[in-house]
Amino acid sequence: MKTKLSLLAALLLTPLSALHADVPAGNSTIRGTAGSSEIVITMTTRLTGAIHSLTWNGREFIDSFDHGRQLQSASNLDCGTPISNETFNPTEAGSRSDGIGEKSSSRLLHRRVEPDAVQTLTQMAFWLAPGEKSGANPAKNTTVLSDHLLTKRVRIGYKTLPHVIAYDVVFSLPIGERHTHAVFEALTGYMPPAFEEFRQFNPKTGELEPLSDGPGEVPLPVVFTVPGGTHAIGIYAPPQPSPNTTGPTYGRFRFRAEKVVKWNCVFRVTDKNGIPPGEYAYRMFVIVGDVNTVRNSLRDLYRMEN
Repeated sequence: MKTKLSLLAALLLTPLSALHADVPAGNSTIRGTAGSSEIVITMTTRLTGAIHSLTWNGREFIDSFDHGRQLQSASNLDCGTPISNETFNPTEAGSRSDGIGEKSSSRLLHRRVEPDAVQTLTQMAFWLAPGEKSGANPAKNTTVLSDHLLTKRVRIGYKTLPHVIAYDVVFSLPIGERHTHAVFEALTGYMPPAFEEFRQFNPKTGELEPLSDGPGEVPLPVVFTVPGGTHAIGIYAPPQPSPNTTGPTYGRFRFRAEKVVKWNCVFRVTDKNGIPPGEYAYRMFVIVGDVNTVRNSLRDLYRMEN
């Protein structure tokens, strides 16, 4: 879904040296009241402004470990060859080789923070460094830092729904590359294993239904909850049709050895004649609360956004 973005346009015309001179450290916190508690979102310099922590009512929702396990965005593209996972994979928080270190290969170019909202622009690093492999597949990129930009805007609370986080992202595809297939992981969340119950929201009934471990993507929004339902998180993207685009679809994954679970919201763009450079924008909502609040907020969002 393309959009013209005045912030992005202005920044693209600004020399990188000037941008870096004015950008503060990435550490920041936003918060908003949600029921009897607050939703608190924390970003760090280590992750170039990607979301390191999300808490509500005494519990951490994000398992932030290396530079991949965050609440963040990424893309994967084909470079005109058969697409394979992670081999041309600009990633907001940084690269695989950044590991658990204190620095990121990505660059934070812009940040603006309000008490309940944040806006960032990041030049994303490739997940793999040149010469590295994902499984048997070698990296297609020849540099560590990509020319792909990610703009995100995050605000806690949406209209009358305090438990809803509005999450907007814009992927900027550069000139000079040729792709026919792009997978936009518009948002993913890596979570502690205590969020062990996977469910999907059925808009026809307004109820949450059991969901298998998969792994893989389903067409209905997913919700992860702890046993007893005291804490839950859901992801929903409203309809946003665009040429040559499919999605949203919602993935769920359980990594037992790593002791982490993951959800994502995915859009795919295909064009045999080449995906045009430009801006691809996606709107999503993250819902945080107890399981009944998440369900009820999803019902309200469907009425508002469909």
